[in-house]
Amino acid sequence: MTNSPMTALNKQALREAAEKAIGAHERLSIMPSDDIFDISLHEGTQLDADITDLNAFNEAANPATVLALLDELEAAEKRIAEHNFENRLLANADRDIKALRQRIAELEAGTVAVKQFGDFQIVHYGGSEDYAKGYIDCQNNYNKALAAAGIGVKGE
Repeated sequence: MTNSPMTALNKQALREAAEKAIGAHERLSIMPSDDIFDISLHEGTQLDADITDLNAFNEAANPATVLALLDELEAAEKRIAEHNFENRLLANADRDIKALRQRIAELEAGTVAVKQFGDFQIVHYGGSEDYAKGYIDCQNNYNKALAAAGIGVKGE
């Protein structure tokens, strides 16, 4: 509910006054504007009822009421624009999330290329035989850990 001075009750009263005033306005608008008549002579007639309805509407549709309605309309339009902007952000985020999930799935399904060295290569590059054996054990454990994580290993 808004904190507006135009409550639902005020709006309903304004609507009812406007609906009553429509017919009165149409009937009175066809009268010549320069006619002067004594309303007291028309008490209880349609003319009296029309003037009463128009006066009630004019009382309800005062400048403060019109300004309150315009303020509410402006606030509602601003909220709609904010919601539309937020919806676009959410749609973009949703699209990005879907793309990222797809990329993650591709990466998880992929195979990692790991440079594999043999004993001879390590010794050839200056490592001792014990170092080479330790390196190969470490390399094998690394490959097992990758496989356990669901990452395929392709040796080069």
